[in-house]
Amino acid sequence: MESFENIYSYWRNAIYSLKWNCLFVLPPWLKIWWDIFGSTSEIYLCAIRQADDLIGIAPLMLESGNASFIGNLDVCDYQDFIIAPAKGNEFFSVLLDHLSKKGITRLDLKPLRPDSTTLLALAEVARKRGCEVSSDALDVSFELNLPATWDEYLLMLNGKQRHEIRRKLRRLQEVGNITYRVIEEVKDVNKEMKTFFALFKSSSADKETFMTDKMASFFRSMAETMAAEKMFKLYLLDMNETPIAAVMCFDYNSRVYLYNNGFDVNFRSLSVGILSKVFSIKDSIQKGKEKYDFLKGSETYKYRLGGKEVPLYECQIEI
Repeated sequence: MESFENIYSYWRNAIYSLKWNCLFVLPPWLKIWWDIFGSTSEIYLCAIRQADDLIGIAPLMLESGNASFIGNLDVCDYQDFIIAPAKGNEFFSVLLDHLSKKGITRLDLKPLRPDSTTLLALAEVARKRGCEVSSDALDVSFELNLPATWDEYLLMLNGKQRHEIRRKLRRLQEVGNITYRVIEEVKDVNKEMKTFFALFKSSSADKETFMTDKMASFFRSMAETMAAEKMFKLYLLDMNETPIAAVMCFDYNSRVYLYNNGFDVNFRSLSVGILSKVFSIKDSIQKGKEKYDFLKGSETYKYRLGGKEVPLYECQIEI
């Protein structure tokens, strides 16, 4: 059993061959979520070794005989275990033994991408042990393979969507002085997160209800911590030096994650919500990023901006 401090050291040390493929199981993400939301569960940060080699980490929490990932559906779009290449079978065999000895009878794991180690390895290991395994569709995510240039991106869209983006951009430029800023430095994050919260709550009644004091604390802590790790981007769309839309993203492993956004409803007719996302895609292309991840949810704009569906699953295992 490990501490968050140890998990941090494994993440930072290149000597370990673990694959940290998922943003939502990185140590800073796990620790902030646990500190704010994890008080009702027992933490289970289990590291498994083969001889002297660290082959995997299980970022789980336990409650009433059940095990699930540290996190929740509201703020974690998909999750997984952290495992060294080709070590899935060994890792999961030991993990299931240990969970069983602790009295855990059920694993409830979600959300999961199709390429997760949970679906590719754990489910098969569990079936071979005689465990009952079920896997069901849960939601959908979207991602976009980024081309080398902005013009190439526009050509990836169908004619109608390409025309609409160009028309909306021209219309926006005609009504005022438009600037687009990227906030990345820790010293600027706290000030500009206040702007983000105001625009987020302005977007809809549902978003205002969602952003409780506890949730705002999570967003603020995550922004500051990930900015310190050089993985945070807050895009601000300004008109005449006044912010009218914001897009909160994370930048990890050459993939930009569109985490959340907000806009001033007084400018809804100018499509500032979707255009602020378009600007973040353009910036990602210019910075040479490989993928733009729209994350969970089937909002129409994701199709219109070229996103391709990635199904998300939930997996239950009776040990």
